[in-house]
Amino acid sequence: MNNRFFRGIGTNILILGIVSLCTDLSSQMVFPLIPLYLTSVLAAGAFVVGLVEGAAETTASFLKVLSGYISDRIRRRKPFVLLGYGLSSLVKPLFAFAYVWPTVLALRVIERVGKGLRTAPRDAIVAESSDAIVRGRAFGFNRAMDGIGSMGGAVLAFLLLPVYGFRNVFLIAFIPGIIAVLVIFLIREDPPAAQPAAPRFSLRISLSLLPQNLRLFIIASALFAFGHYGYAFLLLKVLSTGASDSTALLFYVLFYGVYTFFTIPAGIVSDRVGRKPVIMAGYILFGLLSAGLMVVTGSAVLPVFFAAYGIFFAFIDGAQRAFIVDMAPPALKATALGTFHTAIGLVALPGGYIAGMLWDLYSPSYTFLFGAILAVLALGLMMIVKNTKASPA
Repeated sequence: MNNRFFRGIGTNILILGIVSLCTDLSSQMVFPLIPLYLTSVLAAGAFVVGLVEGAAETTASFLKVLSGYISDRIRRRKPFVLLGYGLSSLVKPLFAFAYVWPTVLALRVIERVGKGLRTAPRDAIVAESSDAIVRGRAFGFNRAMDGIGSMGGAVLAFLLLPVYGFRNVFLIAFIPGIIAVLVIFLIREDPPAAQPAAPRFSLRISLSLLPQNLRLFIIASALFAFGHYGYAFLLLKVLSTGASDSTALLFYVLFYGVYTFFTIPAGIVSDRVGRKPVIMAGYILFGLLSAGLMVVTGSAVLPVFFAAYGIFFAFIDGAQRAFIVDMAPPALKATALGTFHTAIGLVALPGGYIAGMLWDLYSPSYTFLFGAILAVLALGLMMIVKNTKASPA
């Protein structure tokens, strides 16, 4: 870790990176197959895809702020990380026994409960295990390890699906998931420095006690997320051109490969110039690729859009988390992260529902138009959010 590229990447961040890698190796053997499984095997429409993906995020969204708040209150992160990753790992193989789409919906929601429990406390460990001047780099490293696992999982899904079929791939995904859970025990959680205790929880705590600039950013990011249709609809776009499930998975591998390559550099840039320009660049790129997807009808140029989606996601994924921590009060870091993730989750269900309905009732172009319009609106709101740059802790 002497390389300047990895400066500030401590032991806990490295361990959490390995956990993210193994977990996403497991997850991406399952999740990119879900839209394909719903449409190809269970004969569900785009509406069901949007419902499953949206409900999964929204149902568990309250847990993100609650787990963040409780971890701030008791000043412990590791138990939430362990329970969250453990639940997700146990649920994934159960998709092999889903024969109707409501079962897929239920399992997807339960799996996301695990994500809701772990996300804010895990991000708080990353923040507390890195200096402020390299926080973007630390989050970028964590997201890059996540991306490596995701890319590897998608490659395995691509290779194993034609041989073993959907259900057996779901069962195999349990192996890297349980490895991730075992690695969590290596995390060292030192008693935090004395800080004011987090206030008693209420439904208003998540926004009322946060700085105004942070509240504005959370609103802007939620507005953007409302129109962010996600990779599920990119995969449906591939299928709509007549391409095979395997081709869709190959494009998905490309997306995560590009994302993994750019996520650490994006974090480093956000450390140097501030989070806001990097996030806004991501919003702009998403709007442009959404506009392009409105008019593309063949699969030949779709790899360009999957690559662009990877760059966009690399720009916003780590920088948004680092931006939240930059602006959060010291005693409310996990609460602020949880509030951010909850805000994103709360709009996922209506956003996914609208995206799917537009796809089924009108055409895919309307789904992408919806995303482009919301990206422009979120960009406008970001204009009044104040930029921050990392400073020594």
